[in-house]
Amino acid sequence: MISLLQYLTKTEKTAKSAEDAKNLALSELGITEEDAVITVTDEGSKGFLGIGSKGVTVSVEAKDAAPIIAKTFLSQVFDAMGLDAEISAKTDDKTLFTEISGEHMGLVIGKRGDTLDALQYLTSLVVNHETEDRIRVILDTENYREKRHTALVSLANRLADKVLRTGKKHTLEPMNPYERRIIHSCLQANDGVTTFSIDEEPRRRVVIAPKNSKPRTSTLPHISSHIAAEHRQQNHNKAKNYDEFLAENGEE
Repeated sequence: MISLLQYLTKTEKTAKSAEDAKNLALSELGITEEDAVITVTDEGSKGFLGIGSKGVTVSVEAKDAAPIIAKTFLSQVFDAMGLDAEISAKTDDKTLFTEISGEHMGLVIGKRGDTLDALQYLTSLVVNHETEDRIRVILDTENYREKRHTALVSLANRLADKVLRTGKKHTLEPMNPYERRIIHSCLQANDGVTTFSIDEEPRRRVVIAPKNSKPRTSTLPHISSHIAAEHRQQNHNKAKNYDEFLAENGEE
């Protein structure tokens, strides 16, 4: 079970020298000197003939708490999962890039990246709850994000060619908003096909169709229009927060 998290973003260490104390503090926080505010809070004393000597105390505080918060949260998640993983995190222009490495990363990725997306969503919630400024979180492992993007672009182009050859539309499997956006963007400049989405979240899918094809309004047979509208709204509300997050936090 994941315990109540304590995010250590500042610490003090005492050692024989300021350099040693600084290095101990940096190591505990897991940050580099350039990412820290370092202050000597007590210069210590040599004592008399080595008796009564007092070490130097140095305070080290992280300039950016977001990487520490993300690493602390994910470390406890992976401990609970029984996974041995290394986590690196760096903020660049209000985006927190977090990379996970280790064995069994397939468990972290999940089917079509579902687990990785969920971890990214949870990490974003935790980080943005603990920090003042809104931070975009990108979680990746084994270069999955780029590989998935490349695979979706290839799929979109291949299916577009098939639609042009056959003159028949093709409906893809359900995708999250970020992945649907990749398909739409990839084929936006294709003069022969058009794309549109059908169905409701979380089963919303992209359709690739000949340019003159028109999207048809889906119906729910045997259900009154009032009940159908209520059903769609319930499904929409269930997926709204998570899917809005994916759409907002997907790589450009």
